[in-house]
Amino acid sequence: MSAKVRRKLRIVFASAEAAPFTKTGGLGDVAGSLPKALAAAGCRVAVMTPKYGSIKQEYVDRMEHVCDFYLNMGWRSEYCGLERIVSDGVEFYFIDNEHFFKRDGGLYGYFDDGERFAFFSKAITESLQYLPDFRADVLHCNDWQTALAPVFLREYYQGLPLYDNVRTVFSVHNAKFQGQYGDSVLDTAGLLSAPKAVSQMYCAPKTVNYMQGALIYSDLLSTVSPTYAQELKTPFFGEGLDGIFRQREGALHGIVNGIDVDSLNPATDPAVPFNYSIDDMAGKAACKEALQRELGLEVNAERPLVAMVTRLTKQKGLDLVQYGLERLLGRSVQVAVLGTGDRAYEDSLRYFDWKYKGSMRAVIDFDLGLSQRMYAGADMFLMPSLFEPCGLSQLISMRYGTLPIVRETGGLKDTVTPYNRYTGEGTGFSFANFNGEEMCDCVLNACEVFWTDKQAWSSLQRQAMGQDFSWTVAANRYIDLYSSLHPEVISPDRG
Repeated sequence: MSAKVRRKLRIVFASAEAAPFTKTGGLGDVAGSLPKALAAAGCRVAVMTPKYGSIKQEYVDRMEHVCDFYLNMGWRSEYCGLERIVSDGVEFYFIDNEHFFKRDGGLYGYFDDGERFAFFSKAITESLQYLPDFRADVLHCNDWQTALAPVFLREYYQGLPLYDNVRTVFSVHNAKFQGQYGDSVLDTAGLLSAPKAVSQMYCAPKTVNYMQGALIYSDLLSTVSPTYAQELKTPFFGEGLDGIFRQREGALHGIVNGIDVDSLNPATDPAVPFNYSIDDMAGKAACKEALQRELGLEVNAERPLVAMVTRLTKQKGLDLVQYGLERLLGRSVQVAVLGTGDRAYEDSLRYFDWKYKGSMRAVIDFDLGLSQRMYAGADMFLMPSLFEPCGLSQLISMRYGTLPIVRETGGLKDTVTPYNRYTGEGTGFSFANFNGEEMCDCVLNACEVFWTDKQAWSSLQRQAMGQDFSWTVAANRYIDLYSSLHPEVISPDRG
């Protein structure tokens, strides 16, 4: 066994998006926040992401050209440039190829996405040798867009001195999106010369699955909550990959995402009208009154205000919401919903808004400022999700003393402790089954505590606000994961 050495673990974090440069959802937040927390905890971290045409010019102007080279993609060679920005102790590297990434629309959804992200995955692995003074210990890939990188690494780079030290971690943020393409992409990706890889990536006749390749080839697997890690091993949640998750359960770990507790702080948040803290909650009542006025709801402190900030989709439990609104609104509950999504849900919410003036408000829009005011001003936050790998809204709502009401699935189950009336424990309320009546019962039980036991309600708010969902917690758990792959390295900050 090799002698232990004391130095920083060197992590390359690969993601198709990274805030603040690019972001379409939670993955961008993770790639923007987790690497910074890893660096603060004593790792050396490089993030690799595409240089999209949509990146703001102010960031492009800061980029330093590191190098360029050509990648063999099947029958042709493709240019690949490497640009760098250093920010908050993290080196961000941008994979430059205008043919693949300088598009007028969004980041994804193009006819050649399979080829684009095969190129990105191969560029990640090839670029490891060009990072200045950076010999990677761990390549941490995220979701299907980077899923071929562990395959390329094992099939084409194993045995090269620089790469022999590299271990791989693959994170599944949502197993519903796997990167399935016709097998003709194997030619353009340059994988036909690796028959072992090809045989393991087929998921149907003439169809290959990028995520399947990563699940088989990566050293360790992670996902965004312990419960979701267990759920992935079942047919409903595994989305056809449950057999592989069961086979690799010893390598599968669940680590809850964090939130930016500095910006998401009710004591300092400039987006809320009245600041408050766990020690002085007076401003929260003022935020509720201001929100009721803003949304045209009856201004009444004794009417419980339930908020939702969400995509209006089946996954987010909108079927249950449609079913239960009549019952809830008939019991003096106020409901406010912010979001966009499926047209049927949007129209349904507009109908309830029209019918229950003063009690119901549906804002069919994306409004970041309003979302913050809703987190601060509501009494409860409803998340009746069909499935939820991690979820961030319940973490934010607890940070603001707004008690979450969640279905016990994925990260919702892991992060929300249901109220126990006998012990006083809890940080919110939960129900088990995807059932409209059960959801309504849970909401009304929460309202009963709100109406009849103000002391218990205040205790629950403070217990929720006292939870630590910072990225520091998640980063330390990931470092434990990385360290298990490199027991010979002792981090200087961790002993």
